[in-house]
Amino acid sequence: MVKLKSFGITLGLAGSLILAGCGNEEGNQDAAAENVSLGEQLDYTITGIEPGAGITGLSHKALEEYENLEGWELLESSTAGMIGSLEEAINNEEPIIVTGWTPHWKFSAYDLKFLEDPKGILGGSENINTIARKGLEEDMPGAYQILDRFYWETADMEEVMLNAQKSSYEEAAMNWIEDNSDKVNEWTDGVEKVDGEEIELVSTQWDTELASGYVMKAVLEQLGYVVTLTPVDPAIVFQAIATGEADASLAPWLPTTHASFYEQHKEDIVDLGENLEGTQNGFVVPAYMDIDSIEDLQPKE
Repeated sequence: MVKLKSFGITLGLAGSLILAGCGNEEGNQDAAAENVSLGEQLDYTITGIEPGAGITGLSHKALEEYENLEGWELLESSTAGMIGSLEEAINNEEPIIVTGWTPHWKFSAYDLKFLEDPKGILGGSENINTIARKGLEEDMPGAYQILDRFYWETADMEEVMLNAQKSSYEEAAMNWIEDNSDKVNEWTDGVEKVDGEEIELVSTQWDTELASGYVMKAVLEQLGYVVTLTPVDPAIVFQAIATGEADASLAPWLPTTHASFYEQHKEDIVDLGENLEGTQNGFVVPAYMDIDSIEDLQPKE
């Protein structure tokens, strides 16, 4: 009995040592995972959108100006691609940094935050302006007057954007117009209907500008205009208005995002001023990430 008892004790001690060894190994793995920097987890990559977007150019500039972002890269893709990557990361509660802007429906759908930009490279609070070709006021005074009066709030734009994800921009715009007839009447008051005058609006492919573009398209169509709404790159927006190939746009973000395009063409366009105030660009992360500023990131080793 003594021998059997001693043998049992020996087995118990051996098992405890084995379990302790396994526990230490797992603990070491967990500790190693915790020691992996955010940059390593993200492969030193920020997920962006289209190459021609204003925020894309600003993001490249930020990567150059912030010394702590040395070795980081911007993955240019598309707005849809960026949203898809963001949704996947959030569903798995993984880290991700994307180029983002507000107003946008993603801020209503998810708990997100902008990283602080101490150098102000990505721009502070901005406005969205309306621009028109020279001569539009004389050629289409009614349409020009509506474009000049057009102004709405961030909540209006985000409502259209969010509802468009469930249906279409055409349907979301019409529903918003029906629910906000007082505001629409302020834009159209005293403007006479026309009989099939053609007008072309150009827009960027951002959800923000698609929202305003489709709302304006529907408003003008209710007054008898035949409206073409063409989504193009930001550079083409300004070029089309400056050359008279298009009539108007509700898309320019100023004074930072589209500043270079505006400076290039400002003598050949008519700036009707802000149609929305208080926009913002920046690097965006899910709120569960323990990071608050661009300067919290570390350079690639």
